[in-house]
Amino acid sequence: MKRLYPDIGCYSSGYFDTGDGHSLYYEESGNPDGFPVLYLHGGPGAGLSPGYRRFFDGNRFRIIAFEQRGCGRSKPFGSLENNTTQHILGDIKGLRQLLGVEQWILFGGSWGSTLALLAAIDAPDTVSGLILRGVFLARQEDRDWFISHQGAAATLFPEHYELFIDGIEGELNTASVCAHYRKLFDSSDDLQRLSALKRWYIWEERLSRLSLPAGTGELTGHYPVGLMTSLAKLECHYLANHCFITEDFILQNTAAISHIPGTIVHGRYDVICSTKGAYTLHKAWTNSELQIVQEAGHSTSEPGIALALCRATRDMSRYLREKKR
Repeated sequence: MKRLYPDIGCYSSGYFDTGDGHSLYYEESGNPDGFPVLYLHGGPGAGLSPGYRRFFDGNRFRIIAFEQRGCGRSKPFGSLENNTTQHILGDIKGLRQLLGVEQWILFGGSWGSTLALLAAIDAPDTVSGLILRGVFLARQEDRDWFISHQGAAATLFPEHYELFIDGIEGELNTASVCAHYRKLFDSSDDLQRLSALKRWYIWEERLSRLSLPAGTGELTGHYPVGLMTSLAKLECHYLANHCFITEDFILQNTAAISHIPGTIVHGRYDVICSTKGAYTLHKAWTNSELQIVQEAGHSTSEPGIALALCRATRDMSRYLREKKR
């Protein structure tokens, strides 16, 4: 990780009023005259992670990022009201207009990759390039991969899945798991609610990396309550609602982004988002390059993933510089 770009602070930050009850935190870093790039965080509900700017050369990029509805420093925290994929796509458009950006690169990982693809399909003329990590296409099979008892995660981590689904009665599938947790997240019993938030958060934590540091993902561990709350509530909310898009929408609309250059970075052993999904997208998107990182899972904290993303941003800046000449 020492080979990533130096961490830098932001030169501008503020709040963007959506006009429907939300106020979204955003910030800008790097070179104000550089290539604009929008960093889209995952989750839903994860917020901006420390060091996200280290994937970009601060001399070449104007790095823009915001925290999506209900998470991080955005307000109101944890709110599900007016919180759908369509709302977030509107936020992306509004932020671009607020900051006076005509075209930008969209950089997104996991759920962020879903948003990047949807935003590019929605307004392809505003996108100069795409850099995606841990592709999530939001199809039923992608949701099942992560949550269902027949998914890859449950198959590879049966002992952890047993703890994750504890207390669920009747038919066991993605819908019933989400319904069970949504009920617990709304519980008036603080211990019951916090226990459910923790179990959801730990389920994802255990799957995120090929090799977990000691103590990570343990039920006895201490985790930030704010992050547990936003990640679990929002992730469950979106998965329960099929991510608010029709089945197979992204793959059915790849023609809209066929002219946009892009790089897909995916860990070979990603248990949260399937490698097959990334490969299927690559085959459908004619102007994409697929980099499958060996000995890596889902997280950007894995060295192979992080370095591949740094190479992708470097190559994208060179491509755009040549195109500009």
